Amino acid sequence: MLASRVASQAEEHAHYGGVVPELASRRHVEALPLLIEQAFAAAGVGWEEIDAVAATAAPGLVGALLVGVTTAKTLALLHHKTFLGVHHLEGHLCSAQLENPLPPGPFLVLLVSGGHTMLVRVDGPGRYRQLASSVDDAAGEAFDKVARLLGLGYPGGPAIQAVASRGDPQRFSFPRGRLRRPGGGFDPYGFSFSGLKTAVLRQVQALEGEGPLPLADLAASFEAVVVEVLAQRSCRCAADQGLDTLVVVGGVAANLRLRGELDRRCRDQGLRLLVAPLEYCGDNAAMIGVAACERLVAGAASGLELGVSSRLSLEHAELLYGAEAPF
Repeated sequence: MLASRVASQAEEHAHYGGVVPELASRRHVEALPLLIEQAFAAAGVGWEEIDAVAATAAPGLVGALLVGVTTAKTLALLHHKTFLGVHHLEGHLCSAQLENPLPPGPFLVLLVSGGHTMLVRVDGPGRYRQLASSVDDAAGEAFDKVARLLGLGYPGGPAIQAVASRGDPQRFSFPRGRLRRPGGGFDPYGFSFSGLKTAVLRQVQALEGEGPLPLADLAASFEAVVVEVLAQRSCRCAADQGLDTLVVVGGVAANLRLRGELDRRCRDQGLRLLVAPLEYCGDNAAMIGVAACERLVAGAASGLELGVSSRLSLEHAELLYGAEAPF
């Protein structure tokens, strides 16, 4: 990687407590030309040294995706380069490679972000099998909602982590979100954070009128449950699958308590742990570039007729490079 540039909109969206799709799309249009210019200047290369242009095609907010894909296809057409539409989650998966090479497979990935929380078995390049996911809120979404409930601001992950570092994680007992199976028993790997969010709300309501809210203890108790659930179920899944490597990616992977707990559990269990570098846990172009490079080396390319989609499972990422565009 020769250069990486990120234009953050977090401060602007914080006024609304979350991302406003139309606003995000407009800011993308405004930011992209300068970002591309800055990236080329920092890398010290020209178009003659570029092999391909890539952009996220799915899943995500359609307006924002359209800006990126339209820009990438225009540049590819103008400069006679290969275009690659990349799956957003495949980009996150590849983000770990920005620090350490990934094993050939099989290995387990915990992908935990604002929009997704899932366990994915990777048997090789482009060979993915989802083993578990959240049935409601993703972990990052729960962080955002609880942070808003506690008046801590947006984005919720960093806000809760900062306050929780001063709190007692044992003061409040919150539910772990176990999922019942249709035939009886519980899903050992599945995630559910909606009940946890509601439990925090009920606790806040019970404390109202008793003086200032113990924000640090509430944040710490909430964070501790999320971390315990993610780490325990990920390590159990890896063991049950007979895998020796756990890769952790996504925005929530930047949480320091989660990193520490995963490190402890993986060492106890004899698992190799690979975590995306802190600066590449959130959405960024570098991870999309890595995923695109892997596809390019394998001989893949996307057609210029490829559109964008708000939904496409990781298992179907291969469709982005087929003879016929899936959307």
